[in-house]
Amino acid sequence: MSMATAMFVIKPVSPLIRQCRKPRLNHHHAAHTPLSLNRVATHLPTSLPSAAAPSAAKSTVDDEFDPALPIEEASTPPSSWYTDPSFLDLELDRVFYRGWQAVGCTDQVKSPQDFFTGRLGNVEFVVCRDDNGKIRAFHNVCRHHASLLASGSGRKSCFVCPYHGWTYALNGALLRATRIKGIRNFDVKEFGLILLKVATWGPFVLLNFEKDVSPDQEVESDTAAMEWTGSCVDILGNNCIDPSLTYLCRREYTLECNWKVFCDNYLDGGYHVPYAHKGLASGLKLDSYSTTIHEKVSLQICEGGSTDSADDFDRLGAKALYAFIYPNFMINRYGPWMDTNLVVPLGPRKCRVIFDYFLKDSLKDDKIFVERSLQDSERVQMEDIVLCEGVQKGLESPAYCRGRYAPTVENAMYHFHGLLYHNVKG
Repeated sequence: MSMATAMFVIKPVSPLIRQCRKPRLNHHHAAHTPLSLNRVATHLPTSLPSAAAPSAAKSTVDDEFDPALPIEEASTPPSSWYTDPSFLDLELDRVFYRGWQAVGCTDQVKSPQDFFTGRLGNVEFVVCRDDNGKIRAFHNVCRHHASLLASGSGRKSCFVCPYHGWTYALNGALLRATRIKGIRNFDVKEFGLILLKVATWGPFVLLNFEKDVSPDQEVESDTAAMEWTGSCVDILGNNCIDPSLTYLCRREYTLECNWKVFCDNYLDGGYHVPYAHKGLASGLKLDSYSTTIHEKVSLQICEGGSTDSADDFDRLGAKALYAFIYPNFMINRYGPWMDTNLVVPLGPRKCRVIFDYFLKDSLKDDKIFVERSLQDSERVQMEDIVLCEGVQKGLESPAYCRGRYAPTVENAMYHFHGLLYHNVKG
């Protein structure tokens, strides 16, 4: 066919595609675009500045989700909440950098000189127990030329910068600044590590990235717990702060999905369990599933059922309690076990989920029971990863904008989205 006679047929756009058309996320660009949170100025002793809120993301918050509608009428948040890098910027600034956030467990800093590091958004932090037994937390950044000081976890008697050897005590004081002969207007007391507010509650280590901290400020455990969990502090304290539990191990998973996809999956009231977790479902009485909502916490409770196991293996016990502490921490209490799930955003479409396992001290040496229990848990996590990564791909499709809630089971998810809306809107 010649160029002169060529004809092109333009197919009409599907009404569904036209309605849901949205900007496509360039994942290569998104993976390499730094978040907009302002850097911490070297003269700031203890606080983190706020980021400017992207107007496009704020428009998405205002125009595309209405938490005032009852769950029977409400739509779920738009897919842009799960794909737009600027929305993640808003979440970091207005959700994660405000109030208490779980970052680890006390077994990671059990003894003096123990430490662990972490990252939330672009905030690098280190938590340690100093020589006097006090738990401290700092921005994990050298005050000289911004090198990271420590990595991973372990034991250190001091923090030595790998770049130029500046050395800091475990209380954050600058001990040694190398080769600064001739420097002027330099006060060593002003160049200690920048503090973060830290508290513990039971086995949980909490950080607050927002409020000013003074070097001598002590945060009472009960105060932090109340601020973190609200009216659920007694319920969680009675069920999860259990001295008969001992720390066992950690598992980490990197998922190709937005952090909220994992949370949504957790908060669907067991909706997906009979379809995706047939092994887990056999050990639960799903018709007993109930959900209660509190200010910052949702509680899902389900009775245990017959495992149909010839050897009487039962890791779930008579009742399972699934507690979600806004925005990204889960406590699962079942049988002799407790495990916690910390969901850390790594980007618009990537997160890390950290599982810490605790077990009744009397069973920690039962290797067969421990191994089989962890294998069952691992199987559930692998099934959830497949689900969550599949949902993320669907969220990025032009065929999807938003969905609906199942009113009788997805109350906790609806509550989560409402809290997020009000925080991000500011």
